[in-house]
Amino acid sequence: MNTAIPLPARGRTFVVRRRARLADLDATGRVRLDAVARFLQDTAIDDVQETGWGAPVHLWFVRKIVIDVIVPLLDDRELEIVTWCSGVAALAAGRRWTVTGDQGGRLEVDSVWIHLDAAERPARIEGFEPYREATEGRSVVTRLELSDPAAAAAVVPWPLRMTDVDLHGHVNNAVYWQAVEDRLALGPVDMTEPHHAALDYREPLELDERLELRESWNGSTLELGFVAAGRMKAVARVRNEQRSR
Repeated sequence: MNTAIPLPARGRTFVVRRRARLADLDATGRVRLDAVARFLQDTAIDDVQETGWGAPVHLWFVRKIVIDVIVPLLDDRELEIVTWCSGVAALAAGRRWTVTGDQGGRLEVDSVWIHLDAAERPARIEGFEPYREATEGRSVVTRLELSDPAAAAAVVPWPLRMTDVDLHGHVNNAVYWQAVEDRLALGPVDMTEPHHAALDYREPLELDERLELRESWNGSTLELGFVAAGRMKAVARVRNEQRSR
């Protein structure tokens, strides 16, 4: 996925403002990745509800997401979030976000979402005019990109909670990032510096599944697998990026 795609010259963009509050911050004051994921998800829902491409007729489940933290949100409390459609395929669409903080923080985010009908079955995207112009003819690829963590990775139990499950009966997208944040706290990735985070969602997680995290460090790169019933349900990767701030 390409996190360098600029704002579209034409077509729909949707802008919201969010305030980062106490529960969104880590001990350094940084806005955590799971809080960012909630803000992004809520903005996307607000957007599709406004155009008629939201629930209950249309459902969207995230397939993969890349968060490029160009300047971490360290002291930023007021966030402007701009989102638009970055590409479209038969059964999927891309969604981009730019997040700008009031103290100079900036994130660029790319993602691919699968389109389902009201019965949660994959459905062709037709009549997508509110969003198609902003894609500028780009398509999206649903193929996942992250490989499994090393087989010798450490295994960490991660019990699921009732509050992890959303209206659709699956563990919510943002909950995966809580596990990522937890493991990052024990490793060498410096979250106060620019970093690159990616997450592939392979299969839904259910509340009654026994979840384990497969954790592997490759230098300063965290690779984290979400394993239940012997199956890799999702994979995350986070590493520092060398950029001037």
